[in-house]
Amino acid sequence: MPRPVESAPKIENIPAPEEVKETLIESIPEVAKEAPQATIEKMVETPKATAEKKVEGGLAAQSSVASIQKRREEAIDKILSEGLNEIFLSMSPAKQKEFQKKGEETTKKINELLGEAKVKVNKIIDLIKRWLKLIPGVNKFFLEQETKLKVDKIMNIKDNI
Repeated sequence: MPRPVESAPKIENIPAPEEVKETLIESIPEVAKEAPQATIEKMVETPKATAEKKVEGGLAAQSSVASIQKRREEAIDKILSEGLNEIFLSMSPAKQKEFQKKGEETTKKINELLGEAKVKVNKIIDLIKRWLKLIPGVNKFFLEQETKLKVDKIMNIKDNI
């Protein structure tokens, strides 16, 4: 059964669109009149805020990567210096400084190599050998053995850190 139709408003009672607009504008407080401008400013600020959040997230990711690299570098340094205390102390002070400086450079280069997707083991071996050759009167067999042991331990770092 159809519902009864309510009485429709008379056309005489409906105001003209211009009158409605003027009435609405007059009734809006001054602050609300500035709303379109505030909305535009908010829309402009939103991408800035989003970009700042992305930068913060990027910094967090970068600091995480930096933390991993720092831990890996410390582990590499520990491995390289392992078992060389007596040899280092027997060197002259000038040779000690040179050996230490070259060791730090070697550590950084190895850390960079481990950060790559494909690790070039031959380059790591070459770096360690060049560094160990700074030891005065180093034995060829000692050089090969130490290099092999250190490379094996360093490659384990790549998997664990």
